[in-house]
Amino acid sequence: MSTSFFQFSVRTVVNSGAGSRTLLPEMIKGLGGKRAVLYTDKGLTQAGITAQIKELFEIMPGTPELVGVFDDIEQDAKGGIINLGARFFKECNGDSLIALGGGSVLDTVKGIKWLLHKGLDDIRDSLVTGNVMEWWPEAQYIPIPHVAIATTAGTGAEVSPVAVILNEKHGIKSNLLHPFINADMAILDPDLTVGLPPKITAFTGFDALTHAVEAYFSPNANPMTDAYALKSIRMIVDNLQTAVHKGDDLSARANMLMASSMAISAFCLCLNAVPIHNMAHAIGAKFNIPHGMANAVLLPNVMESLPEYYLPRVTGFAQALGIAKISEQPEQCLEDVIQFIRDLRKAVNLPDTFAEFECNEDKLHLLVPAVHHDPAGVFFKIPAPIIIKVINEVFELKAIEA
Repeated sequence: MSTSFFQFSVRTVVNSGAGSRTLLPEMIKGLGGKRAVLYTDKGLTQAGITAQIKELFEIMPGTPELVGVFDDIEQDAKGGIINLGARFFKECNGDSLIALGGGSVLDTVKGIKWLLHKGLDDIRDSLVTGNVMEWWPEAQYIPIPHVAIATTAGTGAEVSPVAVILNEKHGIKSNLLHPFINADMAILDPDLTVGLPPKITAFTGFDALTHAVEAYFSPNANPMTDAYALKSIRMIVDNLQTAVHKGDDLSARANMLMASSMAISAFCLCLNAVPIHNMAHAIGAKFNIPHGMANAVLLPNVMESLPEYYLPRVTGFAQALGIAKISEQPEQCLEDVIQFIRDLRKAVNLPDTFAEFECNEDKLHLLVPAVHHDPAGVFFKIPAPIIIKVINEVFELKAIEA
């Protein structure tokens, strides 16, 4: 383990447990909020989840009030919708933010918070590169009370200081990093994830696992990120199958939510080489594949194709997975780890290729430059032959060329 400098900070106060959503009005009040605006998506409104949150304010009249509900957020945090959400906040004369949903909703609200803080009208004019990063102490606290309620266990966006935002105006995805755009408080209430379909539960769980894997093998890993990454890996292995096959198991659901928050915390605090995410971003964008599903398919193939990257720390990873007989030979240990991941993926009924998605083969030759130009590839450039090898495997092709 490196003894070089690192910085570790987990800012969001996490409130975990069944029924923890009922604390929301008191959280807003404690943060100084009086006029809260709730952001979510149409799916959660139709599922009755939005109504459960609104009801908390209706049964406790007075302050804080819920003065508006904005449920027009779509898949991917889109710059245009962030602009509309910020305008809605001003129209409601709001003073505090509530984010209810998965990664797209949670990241959209981070974008709204940042836009309001900057006093700008169009976030797309400020996100014109792949990475927009502001660091403390130059980046100051944003005094807008903000509570995030996670409804999926995957992205961990309720606690991460990063928002992935689609800039439709310039045709790019930007990573917005600011140490204070994450929520002041997060609610991890397993009651709100019980209705999540098995397939979404499975691939969001693999998204969390991939965050933990990328954190553990990061060149910037440190003892603190290891603690979060290794514990989250163990919790995912122990709970994902139950959460998928027995969706009403609150213990498994709660553990997956906690594991997701820990995995993203580790991921963000040692961000460096992320080859799995790098390929997932490029492939997901070209073929409209959900990010968690892209990670699930790519995870073992990327590990198998870049052995030199994973071999130095693979024994500790095998221990976290709970592999009974760990080989003293790193190469064999890596093979066993990859097989374990494939077996887990199969156990939760996820595919090992992208065969179920409509993929225009004419676009496949564009993936090598897409991977190389993705902001996630800034620290580690995957060699083109490796990208081609993985593409051929996950798309079940005989061969493509760069």
